Amino acid sequence: MKPLYLASGSPRRRELLGQIGVPFTVISAPIDETPLPGESAEAYVERLARAKAEAGLATLQGPAVVLGADTAVVLDGRILGKPENREQALTMLADLAGREHQVLTAVALNDGQHCESRCVSSVVRFRPVDGAEAERYWASGEPADKAGGYAIQGLGAIFVTGLDGSYSAVVGLPLSETAEMLARFGIACWQIPALLPEVTNQR
Repeated sequence: MKPLYLASGSPRRRELLGQIGVPFTVISAPIDETPLPGESAEAYVERLARAKAEAGLATLQGPAVVLGADTAVVLDGRILGKPENREQALTMLADLAGREHQVLTAVALNDGQHCESRCVSSVVRFRPVDGAEAERYWASGEPADKAGGYAIQGLGAIFVTGLDGSYSAVVGLPLSETAEMLARFGIACWQIPALLPEVTNQR
């Protein structure tokens, strides 16, 4: 079995991959994430996922499988990246409030001989968010490094009223699809038992 490498600095992706019991090593694979002229959001995230996997593989020697992934929040066909400042974050939240938006996550695997990628689309619904709430959320520090300016797995969960699609994909890695792809590269899930908290029965 070839060793798996995760070409991502995202702690969310590390947690998700660990959740399904797959051993891996994190490597750095910086790439240019500028969208191409006329590029669709779907093509953008899939191109970046493949580029990250390829860049990661280029840093290694010997047999390896590299996983790259990218996530984008899309509203009215517009990609909402990570907010650069308070004003941008508050604008994003105001745009998302009371509406549905799309979250696209692409995952790619590359072993030097074959590259496979897949893009997963989910729809997230937000309740209305008033200005004071938005200010408090920004002050928490959570929106600063999140695509779309929110984290569904964090404090931002209180804004979400519905989800159609994959929760793990919205967080950053579609686990069902990733597991299927890993199997095709000869990498099994559940190799490492999940670390579950001890549960006591209380009556």
